[in-house]
Amino acid sequence: MGIKKAYNLGTFFTLYIAQSVPMAFFAAVLPILMRQGEYTLTAISLIKLIKLPWIVKFLWSPLVDRHTKEVVDYKRWIVISELLYALIILGVALLKLETQPVLVIGFILLAFVMSATQDIATDALAARAFAPSDRGLLNSMQSMGSFAGSMVGSGVLLVLFHKFGWNHILPIVALFVLVALIPLLQNRHILLQPSRMSNRPKATPRDMFTFFAQKGIYKHLLFLVLFYTGIIGLLSNLRPMMVDFGYDMKSIGFMVGIFGTSMGMIGSFASGLGVKHIGRKWMRRLVALMIVCTSVFFLLTYTRGLLPHSTYLIYIGIGMVWLSYGMAATLVYTTSMDLVREGREGTDFTVQIVVTHLSSMAFSIGLSRIADVSTYAGLFTTSLILGLLTAIYIWFYNPKTIMVR
Repeated sequence: MGIKKAYNLGTFFTLYIAQSVPMAFFAAVLPILMRQGEYTLTAISLIKLIKLPWIVKFLWSPLVDRHTKEVVDYKRWIVISELLYALIILGVALLKLETQPVLVIGFILLAFVMSATQDIATDALAARAFAPSDRGLLNSMQSMGSFAGSMVGSGVLLVLFHKFGWNHILPIVALFVLVALIPLLQNRHILLQPSRMSNRPKATPRDMFTFFAQKGIYKHLLFLVLFYTGIIGLLSNLRPMMVDFGYDMKSIGFMVGIFGTSMGMIGSFASGLGVKHIGRKWMRRLVALMIVCTSVFFLLTYTRGLLPHSTYLIYIGIGMVWLSYGMAATLVYTTSMDLVREGREGTDFTVQIVVTHLSSMAFSIGLSRIADVSTYAGLFTTSLILGLLTAIYIWFYNPKTIMVR
């Protein structure tokens, strides 16, 4: 790998860190505070709605595509979005969560609008700057950057939050956002791949819908909906489950936020290498089977009464969940990037990832409800069934439009 390519990969790695640190922090601290306040698992799962801007970001993705032609245009969108992201987070630091919860949530939603806009521009630039043969590694950087941000936000900062509190931690969160922009500002080596069309089409709002009109696209959409289903319920309920098992915030921050996300990063990188060396199809099959094995582990250890009383088994379970999720994320990103249309890179990629976000949110809420009604045994059993159904589908799924193996 050349120095320039490695530098470009590193640049995108830091951009994904920039957007994910605040999201990870808010997503980690709020469920724990709510569970300590004796909210139900169903109510806690609704906190995912703070990510609503990421669900509806497809609404303004054509605007970003339409006004980006050169690298400098993408950089402008990214930098402005991140500066506003950091400023809004600093504003949240001046508020009190206990007495101004509605205002705090409102500002968090606005901040996530900025991070979603940055994500649209970053994904579109990534799709145009790298050849298809490099997308496995590129998307492993995307996943690893997200997990690194999650490690900082839901691990390191969660541990520090336990000591310093809300108002002192958020300025640090804003600083992470700004520092992560430095590699992009200094990188002059990002070049766009040659266009396959003499006249590059300009995106319009209609493109949000024409993506779904492509022949055979329903098979890919079913892949996006199903791929996370066997793991998402385990992932979203890890922290509340550990509270129920008697772990405190500091322990959860380290075990899930640091150890877990480290395993996610390892899985992401391994998945990127796997895509490059054995291909997309076999990596999808392998990861689908890994997800099934993860559900089997949780079901067996929990129903036998071992999981709640063994920190060792908890670590194994956390590692399996995050390793599988990291590998799955890289595959979802890579498969989705393969299917973007020229001139609509940001829109098409965003629409596909929104499908995964929306379906994951729905399954997470539904699976949390199952855990409320039938204990964690019901959650693990349902996750196993979903994982098996997904593995069967994945075994026969192979998008015909992908031009590389």
